[in-house]
Amino acid sequence: MTVAATATAAALPAAKDTQDDSAPPAGLDKRDWIAGLERGVSIIEAFDDANPRLTASQAGQRTNMTRTAARRYLLTLQHMGYVASDGKLFWLTPRVLRLGQSYLESARLPRVVQPFLQRVAAGTNEIAYLSVMDGDEVVYIARNGPNRSMSTGYVLGARVPAQVTASGMLMLALRSDAELNAWLTARQLTVFTSHTIASMERMKLELARIRAQGWALSEQQLDLNSRGIAVPLRDRHGTLVGALNITMPMGHESSEDAVARVLPVLRETAQAMRNLI
Repeated sequence: MTVAATATAAALPAAKDTQDDSAPPAGLDKRDWIAGLERGVSIIEAFDDANPRLTASQAGQRTNMTRTAARRYLLTLQHMGYVASDGKLFWLTPRVLRLGQSYLESARLPRVVQPFLQRVAAGTNEIAYLSVMDGDEVVYIARNGPNRSMSTGYVLGARVPAQVTASGMLMLALRSDAELNAWLTARQLTVFTSHTIASMERMKLELARIRAQGWALSEQQLDLNSRGIAVPLRDRHGTLVGALNITMPMGHESSEDAVARVLPVLRETAQAMRNLI
């Protein structure tokens, strides 16, 4: 699922059996809350790599709805072209990608950063990305670089756990103490490779180190033979808006040499962008 599966059309059903008197989310007046839209989006987000096809009952279980309510949402989404079905199972169609494309085409930040990513890619001969945080995941919203086949490349809209990427760990480290402590308290670290940081104590130390130095390096935490280096991207007011990062194969270059080669380019580019964001 791309970053875009967080919005859908207002034509989702307002079925009587799915409307109730439950309170709206905190900070939102009940008069401004459309519960049906929220539930429709939750149906789209119920599909993932572990659940690419769902029955109405399974969709209901994953979204805390009755089977009947989930089925009505699924059938409406099928009518809109976002879902297909064989009569029992439902699955997402490529039309869902329109939602992500709408973000990429309308959001200002990916457009502003693109020529700067081109500068980074040309100066390092590596693939450069702009990433942002969405919950506990990093989402890649712009990229530029050589079109080579490698496992360390991410497509636009790709979502990756923040704990195993340079950009994700950087943005976590730069959160306020209260926000970071809340994340650390609620988190169970997932192990992807033998290099993944699995100890919470080690994670705290690593995040503290990243905060102190102002940039991040992550190696082989998600994919073997993959290295990432990231710097913060701030706006003219100093507010963190994302991270500029490079993802590269490990090759025969040491960590120190890789950092010395690409970190100055990333820092210079991030600084040059501040007055444009």
